[in-house]
Amino acid sequence: MGKVSSKKLYEFRRTLEELAKKKGRGTELVSVYIPPDRQISDVAKHMREELSQSANIKSKQTRKNVQSAIEVIMQRLKLFPRPPKNGLVMFVGMIPRGGPGTEKMETYVFEPPEPIKTYIYHCNSEFYLEPLKEMLEEKEIYGLAVLDRKEATIALLKGKRIEILKTLTSGVPGKHKAGGQSQRRFDRLIELAAHEFLKRIGEHMNEAFLSIPDLKGIIIGGPGHTKEDFVKGDYLHHEVKKKIITTVDTSYTGEFGIREVIDKSMDVLTEIDVMREKKLVQRFLSELISEDGLAAYGEDEVRNYLQMGAVEVLLLSEDLRAKRATYQCPSCNYKMDLTIKREETIDCPKCNDQMKIVDSKDLIDDLVEIAETVGSEVEIISTETEEGVQLLKAFGGMGAILRYRP
Repeated sequence: MGKVSSKKLYEFRRTLEELAKKKGRGTELVSVYIPPDRQISDVAKHMREELSQSANIKSKQTRKNVQSAIEVIMQRLKLFPRPPKNGLVMFVGMIPRGGPGTEKMETYVFEPPEPIKTYIYHCNSEFYLEPLKEMLEEKEIYGLAVLDRKEATIALLKGKRIEILKTLTSGVPGKHKAGGQSQRRFDRLIELAAHEFLKRIGEHMNEAFLSIPDLKGIIIGGPGHTKEDFVKGDYLHHEVKKKIITTVDTSYTGEFGIREVIDKSMDVLTEIDVMREKKLVQRFLSELISEDGLAAYGEDEVRNYLQMGAVEVLLLSEDLRAKRATYQCPSCNYKMDLTIKREETIDCPKCNDQMKIVDSKDLIDDLVEIAETVGSEVEIISTETEEGVQLLKAFGGMGAILRYRP
């Protein structure tokens, strides 16, 4: 996903959550995905075709709603001479607010955090969100290589997408029965050719993987023992070598071998991510129980240290659900900020009049914003681990590892 800030990513995730709750009465919610290289005029032409097609919809209400949605899309398209860098997503439709006749046209138009690959027009009782959900999946990059003495394939795993970078063939001859002196000489030539091939593989892997600073790790596979000889030997740059996570046995080389490596490593890759989260929360807990440990919890304390720039890593549970609201008194204009789970009635401490909410934002958004201005790292912790659950239940979904104790 490139360098998208934690805040933008979190906002995107919440937008998807909101969109997933929207349901239409019939198949009348329209979703349009426009890739960056698609001409807006082509999309407008398609919308005109869909508008005339929609005249065939049997239900009068659904027909009217679909046509209204398409007309809104056509109006919005006029605002874009061309799609933005990552393309454009449009969700438009009548959303019921309660009983009959309470529908309201809702429109969502935005640029996604990643380029849209294919043009989609979709009409259903809910918005089509799958392509956006895929963008939210972790896009961590792993290096892959599968090799034997005859061929090697070097690839990247980006999220769920495989990108083949290089396929090499060796020309190393197979075993040859010659006997005597010529057999030994022939074996030496084979070993030399195999060594040269492994050197060539190493050079290509160095070239491919050293240029990716965010590479999370490397997995090497292949049939037989060549992969172990390669890993033990002096074929890789030390920076590349130290990123090797594991080696796996495969039946194949080539692209089939790469797929086999991924299948056999999925548990390892999931475990790595889970372990990283576990270690972070464990570090927070051990700092907490240490006599002069660098940890804080509780919103007031965390917020205070955060604003001072004393927080190294801010840990937030992905299940933290609250808002940061600004209340203002209509009589004396007194203002105060409060964290709330739902809207509450608050009396002004100055004049006792009832205060009103004049601004509110998601609590995670609020804290991430502060963290970004002071250069603190933010880690959103899942509740898939025991430690993640502990952060949510015992510490209110919020903790901080400090740079120093002020």
